[in-house]
Amino acid sequence: MEQKNPIQVAGRLFQTLELLADTGSIGLMELSDTLGLNKTTAHRVLNSLIYMGYARQNPANGKYEPTFKIVDIATRIMSKVDILQSVRPYLRRLMEASGETVHFVERDGTDAVYIDKVEAFNNGMQMVSRIGSRIPLYCSGVGKAMMARMEDWEAEEIWNTSDICALTEHTITDHEEFKKELEQIRQQGYALDNEENQIGVRCIACSLKVPMGDTKYAFSISAPVSRMDDGRIRELADYVLGTAKEMAENLAR
Repeated sequence: MEQKNPIQVAGRLFQTLELLADTGSIGLMELSDTLGLNKTTAHRVLNSLIYMGYARQNPANGKYEPTFKIVDIATRIMSKVDILQSVRPYLRRLMEASGETVHFVERDGTDAVYIDKVEAFNNGMQMVSRIGSRIPLYCSGVGKAMMARMEDWEAEEIWNTSDICALTEHTITDHEEFKKELEQIRQQGYALDNEENQIGVRCIACSLKVPMGDTKYAFSISAPVSRMDDGRIRELADYVLGTAKEMAENLAR
């Protein structure tokens, strides 16, 4: 015997959401025909999803698209597995291999929040960063690493909603230059903070690919410029990229 959804409107909402996820972008009539709904009902369902933040209408073509809210829910489910417990051994190993301080961050809006830090106390310089402190995405290695992994429109949205200002003489404040920077990061796999947030400190960073999740985490090696010249960056790049790969494989398991 075929079971029916006891709440019909809930069934229509989730059918529509699943269709949006499959198509990525769809017009009202096509959605109506595919789901066998009349135009008025389909329009009400879409408006309900828009109201709740699960869908949006593209002003350029009038079509309907899913938002990342459903991804956020999946990410929160995945976060029940303590990610710090999973990645901390890799962060500590990276600190030991490099002899430098390692940070792990989580994205929160247009900022990154430090959620773990493995300090190399024998390096002669302690970082001023602390767990819970924030750093803008646009002028940090970890932030740029995450933005480079995003869709262009999402990175653009972060740039447009950030308070872009020159924190140092090296901070990138020109949008076209910033987009070129993101493209370079995509090609090489890692990002750099060339004294863009704090004079005297350079960082090399990589975003972390989380199963069923959006671009939410990244980690970095930070050191004074005296120990982080271009040659040292090339050496540390292998450590960073290798660690990112190992952590992602571990989380996937």
